[in-house]
Amino acid sequence: MRQSGFCMRNQTLMIQGATSDAGKSMLVTALCRWLARQGVRVAPFKPQNMALNSVVSINGGEIGRAQAVQAFAAGLAPHTDMNPVLLKPNTDIGAQIIIHGHAIANMDACDFHQYKKIALSAVLESHARLIAQYDRIIVEGAGSPAEINLRANDIANMGFAEAVDCPVILIADIDRGGVFAHLVGTLELLSESERERIKGFVINRFRGDMALLKPGLDWLEEYTGKPVLGVLPYFQGLHLEAEDALPQTLACETTMQHELLQVIVPALPRISNHTDFDPLRLHPQVNLRFIGPGDTIPPADLIILPGSKSVLADLEWLRKHGWEQAIQRHLRYRGRLLGICGGFQMLGKLIQDPDGLEGKSGCAQALAFFDMSTVMQPEKLLRNVQGVLACSGAAIKGYEIHNGVTTFHKHYKSAVYFEQGSDGAMSEDELIMGCYLHGLFESADACAALLAWAGLRSDDQMRDYHAVCDAAIDRLADSVDLCLDTGWLKQLLNLNS
Repeated sequence: MRQSGFCMRNQTLMIQGATSDAGKSMLVTALCRWLARQGVRVAPFKPQNMALNSVVSINGGEIGRAQAVQAFAAGLAPHTDMNPVLLKPNTDIGAQIIIHGHAIANMDACDFHQYKKIALSAVLESHARLIAQYDRIIVEGAGSPAEINLRANDIANMGFAEAVDCPVILIADIDRGGVFAHLVGTLELLSESERERIKGFVINRFRGDMALLKPGLDWLEEYTGKPVLGVLPYFQGLHLEAEDALPQTLACETTMQHELLQVIVPALPRISNHTDFDPLRLHPQVNLRFIGPGDTIPPADLIILPGSKSVLADLEWLRKHGWEQAIQRHLRYRGRLLGICGGFQMLGKLIQDPDGLEGKSGCAQALAFFDMSTVMQPEKLLRNVQGVLACSGAAIKGYEIHNGVTTFHKHYKSAVYFEQGSDGAMSEDELIMGCYLHGLFESADACAALLAWAGLRSDDQMRDYHAVCDAAIDRLADSVDLCLDTGWLKQLLNLNS
């Protein structure tokens, strides 16, 4: 049997990527479900995440959505200790810094680079608490450990691995090409102790004849002295919620299919929680497209203004790219308009950010579909909620994450009713709806009601969205048994005894 050369008391295994989007989140998700199936109490962990897709944890904080998916894979409710440092970009060089689930400040990249010395303590505190509660911890790195300009004060990759003395698996994506250069080049840019920490490689997204790949795998093992732990296939049709970036394939989906409900979403520069629309992407009667800055805004049945981390800047972007006129034309033809979170704020008359919480301070006239105004305030509202849709009575559950406090200057019918209070508004002509609630489409009944409001005339409901997500995770866990060296994995995690 191969010798691993690591501490046999180890409870933590880290997955790092040779590049961004190499498959780190996917492999951590797969391993969490694979271990949970065996009765191992396992928890996911990402020391530092940069993402605009987030959720509200069970303890009332905010973490990256990828870690919530991984927690689901492990059979756990998401907790802030699973992602102690979250960065939510609000400009090209700055971000809101969230520590243990709560925003502490906005920082530019240079300031945060220095702050990482302090952030490391939060990371280690959370890891220690997870170690005390769970048998094994599967850790996801961020980006690549070979980002030499970010090596100082690193808390996301090898800096963390060295601090807790854990082994590392390095994953690389063969579909984009250059997989051997990615792996070997990453090793060359690491220190000797960091190279020793990498115990093996996983190659991701392979499609082809394994016989043609094997000579490369043999060369890689001989050249590096490290084993290839397995080759994962390119998963066709697999739905796994994105950590951050918009699905690239959606930019090509421009064919109009008239039997489907046409739904378009502006691809805002700071779009947040675009996973809200995953149920629509999977719905058999919906054609959903994200419309980028170079795309013509097509006719649609429903326009959705999504969440935004920089509402004022994204509102300016909408106007610059012709969306205000397109929305007015859309409404004249009695199309429906839905605003969610930041998109809901844009439906009012005025948005103010006096303290520059989301970028530059300022205020702007909004789209003025509702007589309401929003002021960004330092204390962010974070809560999980459940209630019913006002338009149908369908049960709904979701979460709110926003700094803005909205004041209505005219009475409107609410969009959602909770046990205590309500949220959002519906226009008198019922063409426009908005609310702060993320997760509107995840319940089949609520999704059907919203799509019926938007004009869908069909009895075909989507499949249970959470069941689809669960089946995808099971498929990933199956691939661990089929494609990876599970004996070696168990040795790395000290599970053979």
